[in-house]
Amino acid sequence: MKTFTAIVERDLDTNLYVGYIPRFKGAHSQGETLDELKENLREVIEMLLDEKNLTFETEFV
Repeated sequence: MKTFTAIVERDLDTNLYVGYIPRFKGAHSQGETLDELKENLREVIEMLLDEKNLTFETEFV
């Protein structure tokens, strides 16, 4: 199992947690709780990893 790190913020207007995976195009989601956000991100990542032409946009330095 591969591990990814998510950046998570709380949207003060909607009270939702918003998260994204740096460098991983399309890997972003939201949820009312941190657990919901985590599960939503997991689903998005699984879907994106199934794509054959997966590319990362940037490189950490």
